[in-house]
Amino acid sequence: MAQLDFVNDYMEGCAPEILARLAETNYEKTTGYGTDPYTAAATECIRKVAQAPEAEVFLLSGGTQTNRTVIGALLKPWEGVIATVTGHISTHEAGAIESLGHKVFELPEVEGKLQADDVERAFVKWEQDGNREHMPNPGLVYISHPTETGTLYTKSELEALSDIAHRHGAKLFLDGARLGYGLGAKDTDVTLADIARTCDAFYIGGTKVGALFGEAVVFPKPNTAPHFFTYMKQQGALLAKVRILGIQFETLFTDDLYIRLGRHADELAEKVRDALVAKGYDVVFGSTTNQTFVKLTDQQYQVLSARIGLSFWDKPDADHTIVRIATSWATREEDVDAMIELL
Repeated sequence: MAQLDFVNDYMEGCAPEILARLAETNYEKTTGYGTDPYTAAATECIRKVAQAPEAEVFLLSGGTQTNRTVIGALLKPWEGVIATVTGHISTHEAGAIESLGHKVFELPEVEGKLQADDVERAFVKWEQDGNREHMPNPGLVYISHPTETGTLYTKSELEALSDIAHRHGAKLFLDGARLGYGLGAKDTDVTLADIARTCDAFYIGGTKVGALFGEAVVFPKPNTAPHFFTYMKQQGALLAKVRILGIQFETLFTDDLYIRLGRHADELAEKVRDALVAKGYDVVFGSTTNQTFVKLTDQQYQVLSARIGLSFWDKPDADHTIVRIATSWATREEDVDAMIELL
């Protein structure tokens, strides 16, 4: 096992504040399936921060399960979803969306992001195709914030994608598995309220940002996905003990804990990137959040991976490997300093 480990951002358990609340409430008896007071409190906290007083909030256990359940509920059987070629639903979800019978329309990425012009062309191409009745139509646009490569959408980019999707009768869905690291980023102009205003659905990731597990699905406008509760049950996504999730999200959205946890990881990631650049390493993809990507010679990769836990990302050519260094809400600065020394 590596002495230092930066493989991903969900290696630790949970924020101490959450652990304390779970212990304090452990022997309480509450009703199940989200009818408990903690889930109600978490819902109100999220509505307040998102400035969406009528939002519907549902708590699920993990990211792939959440993407599959939300996308399945939003799409009709003959519809598909637009995503980048590097989008999580396009790559690391084992065909979960396709297994529902929905096509993923893959478009190019620029810094990990969908481009508004490409999305517009995809809609127009389908609408102008004389054989479109024989084809699935794009009914949803899927984005991640942060993206798979740690980059962030701007407010204007979100607004443009929202406008295009809605003009073509589709919806916009934002995967927020690492949303805390996006909201806590130094140079972002996007708030949770901006996301709620522009997106038809999004989720707030807890698994990778301080919770033991859990994602909070938000539909800013009620009845966006009718009978979503029942659909969750059908998909095996409804927990009996939703209160475990409710306690966690209520805690994360008390005293700005969610943002503070994200900002901590972002600041340490920036320290890593500055050190890599200073030492002459090739930092790629332009991440401004908790994930850092660096192109190593294969010799560098062999030497460093023996001492530092790194995540393989890509093999761009015969002599180089791109790796990911992930800081998290729980990363200690002394571990970052030790890694920098090894570099």
